Amino acid sequence: MAEKKIQSALISVYYKDNLEPIIELLKNQGVTIYSTGGTQKFIEEQGADVIPVEELTGYPSIFGGRVKTLHPKVFGGILYRRENEGDIKQATEYGIPAIDLVIVDLYPFEETVASGASEADIIEKIDIGGIALIRAAAKNCKDVTIIASKAQYGELEERLKAQNGALTTADRRYFAAQAFKVSSNYDTHIFNYFNQEENIPALKISEENASDLRYGENPHQEARFYGDLKALFDQLNGKELSYNNLVDVDAAVSLIAEFTEETAFAILKHTNACGVALGATVKEAYEKAFAADTISAFGGVLITNKKVDLAAAEAIHGLFFEVLIAPDFDQDAMDLLKGKKKRILLKQKMNLTGAKQVKTLLNGFVEQDKDLKTETKAQFEVVTKVAPSEAEKDALVFALKICKHTKSNTIILSNHDQLFSSGVGQTSRVDALQQAIEKAKAFGFDLKGAVMASDAFFPFPDCVEIAGKEGISAVVQPGGSIKDKDSIAYCDANGMSMVMTGIRHFKH
Repeated sequence: MAEKKIQSALISVYYKDNLEPIIELLKNQGVTIYSTGGTQKFIEEQGADVIPVEELTGYPSIFGGRVKTLHPKVFGGILYRRENEGDIKQATEYGIPAIDLVIVDLYPFEETVASGASEADIIEKIDIGGIALIRAAAKNCKDVTIIASKAQYGELEERLKAQNGALTTADRRYFAAQAFKVSSNYDTHIFNYFNQEENIPALKISEENASDLRYGENPHQEARFYGDLKALFDQLNGKELSYNNLVDVDAAVSLIAEFTEETAFAILKHTNACGVALGATVKEAYEKAFAADTISAFGGVLITNKKVDLAAAEAIHGLFFEVLIAPDFDQDAMDLLKGKKKRILLKQKMNLTGAKQVKTLLNGFVEQDKDLKTETKAQFEVVTKVAPSEAEKDALVFALKICKHTKSNTIILSNHDQLFSSGVGQTSRVDALQQAIEKAKAFGFDLKGAVMASDAFFPFPDCVEIAGKEGISAVVQPGGSIKDKDSIAYCDANGMSMVMTGIRHFKH
């Protein structure tokens, strides 16, 4: 594609980082440079001549810097079509010089919002001139090159060096696409800031951090992750996270966040917990979690909410697993666990944030609030003659925390500090309970005195009947079935306690 030599440039940037090599190249090529304020001073310090924009326009920077480049001589120089006779005539008539390269960035709106600044300061960081320059230059990419972020300085430098100060049509189109990515991302964040209160029904998502994954759920599917994993984790060891790893890690960190004070450990497989336990130490919690299902733990994702010490690492080391997540690792523990090079070790730096979930569905998207409700004993409504003991209430709270994060239909069987078993993703609640009972027995658990949690109500009394015959003593469920009285009657007749929460936790 035809190359066009850069002969003039407008540079007006908030961040000057790594701009020096570009200035040096333009200076050596004899490029005419226009600039404003602090950028002008910076360029002059690099030994390059600069024409102030004020000299071009005949107007100073006004309104506290809100209006600097918004002028026909600036935008005319960017937008006029170099092969259009009428445009050329008008540019000559009004003394509008051609501007071939625009280097501009935007005020740091996202960073200002994140800093907790006042609304007045946030509003001042809504860029007007910069966004207009980006759009104008990108629109006229047939003739003009736009650099809209310091992230593109390196690419510009390489291309200018390789092509002796010239850029091709393909170069200009590429940088235009990058520019619209920058501008659309910027506007999305501004809209979402204002829409926190207005709640206009519009889904605007923009994430510029992108990572190619090895593949998706299966090797024939391409995949990419959008987000800043480094803000959430430090990866201390192992191969790159895969699509399936990420799905399981998301489930793991969501589950472990339910446990804030106690030392907790969870083992997950395909987003469902196959082991969860509390303990006096990480080692004890791990061993109890592992005991719940020593088969499914193979190749699982492990997580704890406390620092992993050497004793815990020695217990865990013998298991083949994909990922281990913890808030920290003792050095000797990390040295041991790093013995397997592909094993992924993640140091979790923060909890998940955000109150919304979005997924593709049919030919569109669905957005919903995250399920952030976690029931406490205070929310239990005792509906049977026998009330659960305090120990049973503790066990019901523990079981509910796991139930909330398990695929529907689900049944959880546990005591106050150890998952015994779960029935997950079944098409009937009876199937889920029978699966849970079978698993508990397979791994040597006595269900006498255990508790049962259900993610939704019992449409029939069959589940409490089956549970009662196994010795389960207390049940928690949302309630709301037209046949609740039948389940309650069975519990009353057999000395079982039942509480209702009024909150359903379906997870599809």
